[in-house]
Amino acid sequence: MTDETGQRSYHGEVDFTVVSVSPDQAEGRMALAPAMLNPFGSVHAGAMIWFADVVATRLVLQGRPVTAGMSGFPLAINLVANLLSNTDRDALVATARFVKRGRTLSTVRTVVATEAGRPLVEVTTTHLLSR
Repeated sequence: MTDETGQRSYHGEVDFTVVSVSPDQAEGRMALAPAMLNPFGSVHAGAMIWFADVVATRLVLQGRPVTAGMSGFPLAINLVANLLSNTDRDALVATARFVKRGRTLSTVRTVVATEAGRPLVEVTTTHLLSR
């Protein structure tokens, strides 16, 4: 959308759900919406990375509720993303699995793919439990 000054403006919502968390895996689903598309009409890399990071964090949390200022929140201290492909249709699925699960430091690999299973981004995050 272009505003009155001729500048392109961006607004809207990115909405997704973490549908399951087990001891070894978490999965999320995200339908495509105009707010998450880049100017070329495909999914913005930032939307996919944010989606992957949240699903990974939910895996490390293992179903514990999140509260403001909570002790033990898994802070991401490192994030590496490999952008493999993109899409302009189809919902996205994020699957997070532990690479290393520790008492204070955990590493998670999350793959965001199309519903058909085509990988779009692979994100590896390392989380340190806050005190």
